Amino acid sequence: MSLAAPLRARAEREAARLPPLLARAEHLAGTVLLGEHGRRRPGLGDDFWQYRPVQAGDERRFIDWRRSARSDMEFVRQREWQIAQSVVIWVDNAASMRFASDKGLVEKSDRARLLALAVAILLNRAGERVGLAGAELAPRRGEAQMMRLAEALTTESDEDYGRPASSGMVAHGRALFVSDFLGDIGAARTALTSAADRGVQGVLLQVLDPAEEAFPYRGRTIFESVGGTLAHETLKASELRERYLARLADRKAELKALCATTGWQYGLHHTGDSAQSALLWLFRAFDGGPAR
Repeated sequence: MSLAAPLRARAEREAARLPPLLARAEHLAGTVLLGEHGRRRPGLGDDFWQYRPVQAGDERRFIDWRRSARSDMEFVRQREWQIAQSVVIWVDNAASMRFASDKGLVEKSDRARLLALAVAILLNRAGERVGLAGAELAPRRGEAQMMRLAEALTTESDEDYGRPASSGMVAHGRALFVSDFLGDIGAARTALTSAADRGVQGVLLQVLDPAEEAFPYRGRTIFESVGGTLAHETLKASELRERYLARLADRKAELKALCATTGWQYGLHHTGDSAQSALLWLFRAFDGGPAR
């Protein structure tokens, strides 16, 4: 059988998911109320920002005499300076992200795509330019760009684990990496270090299935990678639990330390939790506010 037929069928399945993904992301983004975005700062612009007392070095022509007349002090009228930032997103599309431990749970890839696209929609509404890591989709604004993002996010890879990409990032811009980060930690370290060298700050969101946190397996169990390249059978899965949880804790600690070193923010989301709470956390992280 020709390889073209299954490839085309897979492409058609992925294309069919595009409109629902975009609609769900739009709906999810609509649950977040846009506040004062982090781009706003005092400087040159058209919109009023704030009054502040005159400081040494201020030119007399910037004093607002009407406001100053109501006080014993002189005030300068500051205007808003808005600079659209460029935000580059990388979403892991490898096989490990297609894992869901229960029929009632979404795959990690589904939640990762949904959150990334919803964040992109919010940032686009706030005036930011958004693109995907790699030169094929540079940061832009507009609804057409959101459609291109949605289309690009539906692609999948046959690799077991994803490798974060730092190409296409704009110097002094922002970035978002979404993955389970269960693969080679060296790839994440290289990507974040490269981004930090260019003055790029961002958010790293680790997405895990609840079973990957709890390791609820007992007795005879066959562990197999989603891609089918790795397999391990054990008669006493419970005996692996302590070692597994220790390694997972070490991986989280490594990611947190990496983020602290490069000036990024680390977040953890479980597919059994609310997508809305994760999106709110992400937007606050990009908004410059406290990310809890």
